[in-house]
Amino acid sequence: MKRLILFDIDGTLLSGGPAKVAFHQALLQVFGTAGPIDNWEFSGKTDPQIARELLREDGLADPEIDTGLTSLWDCYLSGLEARLPDHPTQALPGVVALLEALREEKEVALGLVTGNLARGAALKLGAARLDGPFPIGGFGSDHEERNHLPGVALTRARKQWGRAFAPQEVVVVGDTPRDVECGKAHGLRTLAVATGRFDVEALEATGPEVTLEDFSETERVLRLLLDEPRKRT
Repeated sequence: MKRLILFDIDGTLLSGGPAKVAFHQALLQVFGTAGPIDNWEFSGKTDPQIARELLREDGLADPEIDTGLTSLWDCYLSGLEARLPDHPTQALPGVVALLEALREEKEVALGLVTGNLARGAALKLGAARLDGPFPIGGFGSDHEERNHLPGVALTRARKQWGRAFAPQEVVVVGDTPRDVECGKAHGLRTLAVATGRFDVEALEATGPEVTLEDFSETERVLRLLLDEPRKRT
């Protein structure tokens, strides 16, 4: 393997789905409040971070929050799984073709770096039929702080493929400034894609190696992901 590519999920690979509704209902059921969820920014954050922020805003202390998190995740995941058949996630433009092309590259390994809980990630990807290509990842269920997740993914990649990947061999792909930040925190290459809430200009300001509008030009995206690192736009 000569390249490890770590994808974010929401806004990068797929869109839609009932996650926010399921999250909202789970918070109400377990804690009796969802805080200011309607106006809260979710992009690029881990599920535990979002829950803690919302509950703190409504005055809950961390010990009380921590006590209820296991029940919250059980409730959220069961609600997500129940709602997905009627409100499935959808692969974003170009994603299916890109992943198929990457799977044909024998020297490429694929994984995830996402704020989703591991089970939530699997459910969302499965609903969009994107669940096959990702044997490893770093997830919100591994750590509340997103910047820790690339390290988790790299450890799992080393076990999965029997080798350590050097920083220049790893690309973190995401649609938010936090995706870029977490990759750069580990000295990894970063590719930002403007298919979420942030446009090209906002993403460029965070300093990714590459910024794209979307994944519609499969061959160009492949070249950018697989070429030796150098600044591109």
